[in-house]
Amino acid sequence: MYRFLLSRQWVILTLVGLVLIPVMIKLGFWQLHRHEHKVAQNTLIADNLAARPVPVTELTAPGRTLPRHDMWRTVTATGTYDTAHEVVVRQRTAADEQSIGYYVLTPLALADGKDVLVNRGWISAGNDLTKFPDIPAAPRGKVTVTGRIMADETTAASGIKDTKGLPPRQIMLINSENMAKRLARPVLGGYIEQTGPGQTGGRPELVPEPDHDSIGPHMAYAIQWWLFAAAVPVGWIILVRRERRDRAQAAEKESAEASEVPGEPADDTTDRTTDDTADRTADAGDRVARTAAATE
Repeated sequence: MYRFLLSRQWVILTLVGLVLIPVMIKLGFWQLHRHEHKVAQNTLIADNLAARPVPVTELTAPGRTLPRHDMWRTVTATGTYDTAHEVVVRQRTAADEQSIGYYVLTPLALADGKDVLVNRGWISAGNDLTKFPDIPAAPRGKVTVTGRIMADETTAASGIKDTKGLPPRQIMLINSENMAKRLARPVLGGYIEQTGPGQTGGRPELVPEPDHDSIGPHMAYAIQWWLFAAAVPVGWIILVRRERRDRAQAAEKESAEASEVPGEPADDTTDRTTDDTADRTADAGDRVARTAAATE
């Protein structure tokens, strides 16, 4: 009855289904883990943004890799901007996430002889990417900067290629170690993403607070993959039952055709019998007529 399952076509179909089920289940768990990671990150960002501000030197030091649990903490730093070593970071988007331009990165010299990098915000790239852009001047004298502490950018973590041979004072990644080589003095690990004080005239445009409300579609994708995995055996059963039904109907049709007796149709036999009866009746009428004539 189900011998057709041993055919090459059905064996391949069954094996494909058996492979797809665990793959889809695994993809579902992958999306689930991404959802959980996003939720955990949102919680971390919200908690760190709400934490009280601390001096930047409490969280980082020269050559130190900022731990993930300290990212987005609000820090303060007091010093003097070193505009002579100011650089711009290429290929960065504005708050609208569409306009491409530069981040303005300025070292802030602290009282203890160390520097900390400050991302003062975003400016438009302009038309000539080979020249250093016109940057709003940083405040002179001693200033106190407030902002979010961020980890050094690397190609591995950000996916941004550290392109060489760029125009003067232009970089691709914000990295304290690279800047320490430029400055020839110690630089605190990570950098400050400035939130205050506000910029004169709104330039540079301060980097907006990271989104910590959206969780993305990962949970929906996980459920979809698991539904797909459940649909595979259901679909296989439906196909098997349909194939069995079609084969049974085909077998019944062949059996019915084989049981028919060859010969003339029944209607022809009836017609011949009717014709013979009519002929005999006509002969009997002729004999009666001849007998009556002889008697007269």
